[in-house]
Amino acid sequence: MANTAITAILGLGYWFLATHLYPPAEFGDGQTLISAMRLFSSLAGLAFVGTMARFIPVAGRRTGALILYGYAAASGLGLLGAAVFLILLPVWGDAYGHLTGVGPGLFFLGSVLTWTIFTLLDVTLAGLRKAVWVPVVSVVYGLGKMAALAALALAPPSSGVLGGVYLSWIVPAAVVLLPAGRLIAKVVRCHGTHTTFPLSLAQVARFMAGDLPGALSLLLTLYLTPVMVAAWLDDPVTFGYFSLVHTLGCIVGLLAANVGVSVTVEAPAEARARASVVRHAFRRALVLVGPIVVITVAAAPLISWAFGHGAAVAVPLLRLMALAVLPGLVVEIYLATLRSQNQARKLAIVQLGLALSILGVTAALFPVAGIAAVGYATLASQTIVVLLILPDLRRALAVKRSLNRGG
Repeated sequence: MANTAITAILGLGYWFLATHLYPPAEFGDGQTLISAMRLFSSLAGLAFVGTMARFIPVAGRRTGALILYGYAAASGLGLLGAAVFLILLPVWGDAYGHLTGVGPGLFFLGSVLTWTIFTLLDVTLAGLRKAVWVPVVSVVYGLGKMAALAALALAPPSSGVLGGVYLSWIVPAAVVLLPAGRLIAKVVRCHGTHTTFPLSLAQVARFMAGDLPGALSLLLTLYLTPVMVAAWLDDPVTFGYFSLVHTLGCIVGLLAANVGVSVTVEAPAEARARASVVRHAFRRALVLVGPIVVITVAAAPLISWAFGHGAAVAVPLLRLMALAVLPGLVVEIYLATLRSQNQARKLAIVQLGLALSILGVTAALFPVAGIAAVGYATLASQTIVVLLILPDLRRALAVKRSLNRGG
């Protein structure tokens, strides 16, 4: 939760600087390329986050090999996806024209590799029981990103992969990886002497298979959607404001996801105790998330004004994304109860169904609603899923009352 708050604060500072230091078109071009880079960096990285979090703490002497194999597999798959994207570049339209050519393409592939490793850095440190360094890395990277953004704004104007917005994401990440890599190597040498676990490839593969639906749903909603919107729009100015608001909405949504994680960790196997934990999580989440949603909806025009007059085009999207957090909170807590009950099949159906619904409704509404289609799709899909899961969730929450009456 603390790292999410730090990331949000530094992110707001970065976007404020970016929208005031760079022309809207240049900012939008940079965000378009960043969206594509993050898509392919997350292509395999998301699948490995849960796996590394599960097995690094208990891998013993095989910790180093597990980390290296995880990084190599995630990087290889990400680079493969990015290479296919570059080969099929004409299919995506003019929005990604800056990647045409050998030089920009190679730099883009290097960026995907850098960001893939950087994405796995937090979970590696946490798995090695060095989570205290995670917010430190976030602060150093966030401040470095803002410093690079300001410094590059003074350089001669450039676009594409050499634009200030894009470079401000990649260069600080590459710099942070150097000391972080040395720290991880040092910790691994000590970590391997304290824990032992008969780790096998089959165990890792089974876990990854169970984790895959969740990773795929995040890939579709958080990373593929912006790439598709950029191609549909072919308007860097509007896309710049879309990406800013979409990311803001996702950050608020992360608060709901963090509540779900706490339920997964705390919820016991016994039904009555689990129901008590879930009810407590609902109350705590509403107190935390409710005011943020209300403030965001009411102050959406003011928030957009802070990022420039052109950002007003994204006010409806911001309000819809904020409202979608409320049904999303119910969905996240329900998913957490399914995890605590080991109901993997039902978990996969809900996650993938929600993701495909958001993607499909966005595609259907985009010609009519523009960028607000993503907000309508997210709110409608989350609400429909809540209506579908409500009977099951009510039964889980009513366990304690029924048991008390029976006793």
